[in-house]
Amino acid sequence: MKEVYPTFEIEGLSTCNSINEVFTIDRFSEFLDQNPGTTKVHRHSFYHVTYFVKGYGENLIDFKTYDVAPEKIFFMRPGQVHSWRLDENTEGYVINFSTTFFDQLKINSSLIDQFPFFNLFESDQMVNISKENQRKLKVCFENIITEMTDIQSWSQIMIASLILQICALAGKDTISKTIFIDTNYNSLILKQFIEILETNFHQYKLPKDYATSLNITPNQLNFICKQQINLSAGEIIRNRIILEAKRLLVNFDLSITNIAEALNYSDPSYFVKFFKKYTSFTPEAFRKQYYNKY
Repeated sequence: MKEVYPTFEIEGLSTCNSINEVFTIDRFSEFLDQNPGTTKVHRHSFYHVTYFVKGYGENLIDFKTYDVAPEKIFFMRPGQVHSWRLDENTEGYVINFSTTFFDQLKINSSLIDQFPFFNLFESDQMVNISKENQRKLKVCFENIITEMTDIQSWSQIMIASLILQICALAGKDTISKTIFIDTNYNSLILKQFIEILETNFHQYKLPKDYATSLNITPNQLNFICKQQINLSAGEIIRNRIILEAKRLLVNFDLSITNIAEALNYSDPSYFVKFFKKYTSFTPEAFRKQYYNKY
């Protein structure tokens, strides 16, 4: 299926500082100068962190608009649809790192997903940094840039620790509604469910399909989901399908029939009813409200 908007790979970025196509850091103005296409609607295949120290504008992430202003930091997961509208004098820092960046260092990458702003079930991916943490955050970014000027054998571990410090500082300024409970059997089952869902939501629409893959009953799966994040398994599946439908709807050259087929709905009218039931918009009405923005 043709995409009107591009998907950026980390190895395809023009950057001042990079490590083995798994990590980059730049000052924001330099990043935009070298990657002008990133202001228009696009996806990332990597984690993307942007901290602003100057300038104003808008950041559109998966159909939610955030105001850009000094001392705001944005966290984006791989696969999200995103675009900027910014003043010319906007400045800050940009970090990009691959999904394997931490794994290569023998650090479990699921640690990143525990931060609320990277969590699949957290809706707010912008954090206002408190005065107490602003200087600390800038020091972290500057220390990464300094580390990149002379890469040593331990540099990647140093950078990984600084990324975690950045996330932890932002986490202190976050009031999260959804945090996983302690790492235990149920949280691992939920994580496995999300991983399976991410690759199969086009095909499988019912909790029983995923419960079978996890060797548990649908009732067990539903209990685990409700316990961990206060959503039923059916709600999680439905939310993922709707999110993908929205992402496809901003491919303005795709017909509603094309999108219904991509999501494995043989009857486009059923897809339209499904979408309207859970968003209060028809697919066409949703598309029209974003046409000018994109």
